[in-house]
Amino acid sequence: MADPSSYRPKPGQIPDSPGVYKFRDEHGRVIYVGKAKSLRQRLANYFQDLAGLHPRTRTMVTTAASVEWTVVTTEVEALQLEYSWIKEFDPRFNVKYRDDKSYPYLAVTLNEEFPRVQVMRGAKKKGVRYFGPYAHAWAIRETVDLMLRVFPVRTCSAGVFKRSAQIGRPCLLGYIGKCSAPCVGRISAEEHRELAEEFCDFMAGRTGAYLRRLERRMQEAAEEMEYERAARLRDDIGALKRAMEKSAVVLADATDADLIAVAEDELEAAVQIFHVRGGRVRGQRGWVTDKVEAVTTGGLVEHALQQLYGEERGDAVPKEVLVPALPEPVEPVAQWLSQRRGSQVSLRIPQRGDKKDLMATVGRNAQQALALHKTKRASDLTTRSRALEEIAEALGLDSVPLRIECFDISHLQGEDVVASMVVFEDGLVRKSEYRRFQIKGFEGQDDVRSMHEVIGRRFKRYLQEKQKSGEWTEEPDGGPAAPVDGVLTAAGEPDRADGRPVDDDGRPKRFAYPPQLVVVDGGAPQVAAARRALDELGIDDVAVCGLAKRLEEVWLPTEDDPVVLPRSSEGLYLLQRVRDEAHRFAITYQRNKRSKRLKSSPLDAVPGLGDTRRQALLKHFGSLKKLRAATVDEICEVPGVGRKTAETVAAALAGAAPSAPAVNTATGEIIEDDGAPPAALSAERGQER
Repeated sequence: MADPSSYRPKPGQIPDSPGVYKFRDEHGRVIYVGKAKSLRQRLANYFQDLAGLHPRTRTMVTTAASVEWTVVTTEVEALQLEYSWIKEFDPRFNVKYRDDKSYPYLAVTLNEEFPRVQVMRGAKKKGVRYFGPYAHAWAIRETVDLMLRVFPVRTCSAGVFKRSAQIGRPCLLGYIGKCSAPCVGRISAEEHRELAEEFCDFMAGRTGAYLRRLERRMQEAAEEMEYERAARLRDDIGALKRAMEKSAVVLADATDADLIAVAEDELEAAVQIFHVRGGRVRGQRGWVTDKVEAVTTGGLVEHALQQLYGEERGDAVPKEVLVPALPEPVEPVAQWLSQRRGSQVSLRIPQRGDKKDLMATVGRNAQQALALHKTKRASDLTTRSRALEEIAEALGLDSVPLRIECFDISHLQGEDVVASMVVFEDGLVRKSEYRRFQIKGFEGQDDVRSMHEVIGRRFKRYLQEKQKSGEWTEEPDGGPAAPVDGVLTAAGEPDRADGRPVDDDGRPKRFAYPPQLVVVDGGAPQVAAARRALDELGIDDVAVCGLAKRLEEVWLPTEDDPVVLPRSSEGLYLLQRVRDEAHRFAITYQRNKRSKRLKSSPLDAVPGLGDTRRQALLKHFGSLKKLRAATVDEICEVPGVGRKTAETVAAALAGAAPSAPAVNTATGEIIEDDGAPPAALSAERGQER
């Protein structure tokens, strides 16, 4: 535990102006980011008597080892910089909302020649129009099924669309009238785009005018005694009204607004958001967070606004945002929202009428979400705590291993040998800390030697970071600091093998934080190799064990016999999860690496030849074999390829030995060289490790 007075800035050193500040721990990791209208007044609050601080604030300042700040011009700039740093550094003491699920959106891909309606999750893409989020994907599909009767927009994948265009016959939806079949030219690209834009307008809430137009056309058809057409229009109107009924009117004045409600207790907080467009609830989402810092309801609202609108622009930020409590101060937040929208945004607390009633409904949803989360987490926390305690007891550790790192080796018959490192903190995955390795010290298949190399490289990087932070300056035997991958600068400052400097600005470093337990995928030989690598570096405060797949035995470096945990043990289950995750991560990397090697081409090494011109060459000649036989003048005929580039391509292909013909092992057929090697056969999967 650090004494805050040991790193307190000198009087008068802190400026009395707006800014953003960062607290760092002893490893240099940023653990808290905050903003202030006056840095001097705000930071002075952290260095008062510890007994007067909130318990969470007291924990933060005693964990920290230094503080620094950046001065900005306005409070709005401070808000923007705070959001950027929280996103970049992921500080452990900041409130961070995390979705309990990836919410689905109804998306229209207006960035394509023939826009497609589909369900999308994850990060938003440029040029795609989104509606939602929805609670369930089936709710989107039900809505789309009703809408396609009136707006028969394409919903098929690129492969289905291309196949239908090749055979000149649309898919089933084209035959039953739920797709306008642009793939076979029933309508032009311009007409189909207009149809997609009408679909978007209707989903955005502009429904009244369109329904009135359909009703007028239905009446005209009836007057002209075209009863079949009138009946179809009647059914279309009914389908649109049923789609509209799925999102009931909640605000009669057709308001566009987001309503945010917070339910909280001493330890956790839940946030619920209702997205209202055109007076109808078009989407809903929710977050839950641990209150790791002393924060008011207004502070929770401010963090929620940053999370919700930090990556949004334009109409994605509504004209009105209704909240249960206003951030303090409210003006910079309102100005920040207005900047992101491009026009004025009203941020306020509803006082009466329908909006206040709807806010109460959102609040009840937040209360229910918090109660459900606590019910789930109580069991989850108990299980994880028991698992860590069982591991500590079985391995004879002094304390529970809050950070566990697991290593696995993967290869295919000794080729493309790689390793993985996965991290679990407090029994949960920490994917941002995952790392991958290529075995560089030797070639061939030797899992024990590979494990020794990987453990050594990982912990050399750890010692390097300790040296940079001043915690460690020389080897236990009094020798110089151990280089990383054989590279050490003249001043004793280690550098990367590729010449790039190592992070020293507080961003999450690659190997700066030691685990309490290292788990290797394997038995006694792999465990011994890992322990030997640590001993060679003088590291004796990290425990090592191995988990063998055959009987799920836990091997220790100092024991001749394995430790056998009960099959029902939560500790064994956690170790299995860690080992399986390391294996998955390693084999995925190995397959990707092998795939890139198999897809390599002599054209890849041609300087100045990018993907576009490389594809143009292969498309023009049809295959690498024909391109190799072409003359420089023939290569110059390809658009975008000059004579100098053509000569370079010809020289590169002449110097590259032609590869052996690919053979389909299932049929014995020789596959023509088309510039792209065949995909790896499924039989190889059985030989992977």
